[in-house]
Parts: sequence; C-alpha cells; structure tokens
Amino acid sequence: MHRQLTLRARLFGWALAAVVLTTASLALLVLALTGAALVTVWIGVPMLAGTIASTRVLADQRRRHARAMLGRDIESPYLRIAPGGPLARLRALAADPAVRRDLLWLLADATVGLALSIVAVVEGVLDLIFWWLPPGLAARTHAALDCTLLSVSEKSRLALRVQELTEARTETVDAQAGELRRIERDLHDGAQARLVALGMSLALAEEQLASNPDGARALLAEARGSGTAALAELRDLVRGIHPPVLADRGLVGAVQALALSAAVPVEVRADVAGRLPDPVESAAYFAVAEALANALKHASAAHVWIELEHVAGTLRVRVRDDGVGGADLSRGSGLRGIARRLAAFDATLHVSSPPGGPTELAMVLPCALSSPKTSPSSGTA
Repeated sequence: MHRQLTLRARLFGWALAAVVLTTASLALLVLALTGAALVTVWIGVPMLAGTIASTRVLADQRRRHARAMLGRDIESPYLRIAPGGPLARLRALAADPAVRRDLLWLLADATVGLALSIVAVVEGVLDLIFWWLPPGLAARTHAALDCTLLSVSEKSRLALRVQELTEARTETVDAQAGELRRIERDLHDGAQARLVALGMSLALAEEQLASNPDGARALLAEARGSGTAALAELRDLVRGIHPPVLADRGLVGAVQALALSAAVPVEVRADVAGRLPDPVESAAYFAVAEALANALKHASAAHVWIELEHVAGTLRVRVRDDGVGGADLSRGSGLRGIARRLAAFDATLHVSSPPGGPTELAMVLPCALSSPKTSPSSGTA
C-alpha cells in the first residue's frame, strides 16, 4: 500500500510538472508563430532563434521526463552547430531535421499534450483517493507521445551520420597534412642535413687526399658517421610511417612485439585467422600503440591486457589496464588521435575509465580478411 501511494504521488507530481511544461510549450508556440510572421522585417529572426533554442532546452527536459516515466532512453537527435555568426547558426538550425521535428512536437505538446497533462492532474487526484484505479494512464500516454516525437528519427539519424563522416573526413585530411609536414620537417632537419654534411666531408677529403692523408682519413670517418646517423634516422622515420614488423608479421605479430618491448607485463590474446588490409592493420596497430603508451604514461598501469578478434566481418580490439582510470575522450589528445584515425574506417571507439580504474578501450573496425594466416593468431606476450 505504501509503495502504491508513493507511486501515485510521484505520478501526480509528474502531472503537475507536465502542466507547467506544456504551458511553456504553448508560450513558445505563440512566439514561434509570431517570429515566423515577422521574419520579413528582421525582428522575427532573433525571435525565431530564441524560440528554437528555448524549445531545445524544453525538449531535453521532456526527454528526461519521458525517460523517468517509461524507463526508455531517448538519444539526443541534434546536429552539432559549427561556430559562426547568428545568421549562419540560424541557417544551420533550420537545416537540422531534429529542429523541424521539435516545432512539430511543440504544436502537439501545446495542444494535445496540454490537454493530456490537465487530464493527468485530475486523474492523479482520483488515483490518490481511489487507490484501486490503474494509475497514470494519461501521464503515460503523454510520455509516450513525447517519446515518439522527440526520439531520433531516420532523417536525424542519417543527418548525424553524414555530419560524423564529414567531420571524420576533415579531421583525417588535416591529420594527413600534419603528418606530411612532420615527415618533411624530419627529413629537412635530420637526414637531409646529415647528407649535406656527408657531401661536404667527402668534398674536403677529396681535396686533402694528396696533401693531407691523415686529415682526409679523419674526414672520411666523419662522413661515415654522418651516413650511419642519416640511415638510422631514415629507418626511424620509415618505422613511424609503417613499421617493418607490421609488414612482415601482420597485426598480431606487431602487437606481440609491442607487448614484449613494454615496461610492464602485457598479455596479448588474439584470434585473427589471416591478414587484414594494410590500412586497417596500420590503423589498428597505431591505435593499440597509443593506448598502450597512455596506459603506461598516464594511468600508471602495472598490467595491460590486449585482445584482438576478427568476427563477422569486423576487427574487435580491446585494450584494458589496471591503472588509475580517469581517461576522457573529450580531453585526452591521445584518445582523440585514436578516434580520428579510426573514424576514417567507419570504426567506433568506446572508452570506459571510471576514477580509480580500470580503463578499457574497445575498438570495432569493419573489415574483411585479405589473405591466409601468415603469423601467429593467438598467444600471450
């Protein structure tokens, strides 16, 4: 009985709050219609912008109400708005399918929703008096209406995906341009400078070969050292672009090599029955390398577990550590780099890292095996 009374009291409170919120919907609907009528004389533009922004706040509140009432999670359907002037932002809002759907919801909520909320208040009073009546029918109907109109539509889902792919392409192009600049800088400041010094040393040695053999030998030794250093820098540069171990042994072997060179125990479990396309192997390898580096550098991990599995046309990668946790995709540049690298392959990255740990990175890359197995597919390192 006490639980029933508590439930009915909660539903009655929800109904009272719904009356207030639907009244706000009615006020916003009037503002929207007024702004649309005055848009030709410009005063309607800020009115519409303010109405759209306020409607989004109100709709988010109603999503939380519907979630609490129905126990059903409602995702946010809105596109991210790029920085810009008021007119540019308003045009972006007008192009968002979720914003147009919010206006439809506003009309429904200010009419049908308002009526349902008033009925829900009356029903709530009756439910508190006549406890055997089924509680909250009108309130649940109202929440179901909100859930239907405020959930992610197919148009919004498609628009969100297009925006995500566009941003991923832009970030990938920027990252590739930055990588090319880094390679150019490393070549110019490193190997190229050493090769120039090598040429100068050889030219001086040639001049002194007859008159000063000892000096020529010293210059040749210096030239040999410059050549060796330039070769080492070129090898390091190539290793940063595409590690030889990745080309020779595939993703599993390359990850096992990473594990063997780590400063803490790293356990690798893999079930990959063949070679993957080179771009996928490279992206997954560098993502694992970055995740391992983060675990050692920032999480102070004492043990790391790496799992690789190819199943149903997807490569699934999990990197878990026993560190201090607290990794945040929105703040960590390393994690953003992993997400940016994976986005080019329509891949997903999920980060679970509560304070105190553990941290787990789960990556899923759609791909097919491109050749039979040429390296160990399972093992522990």
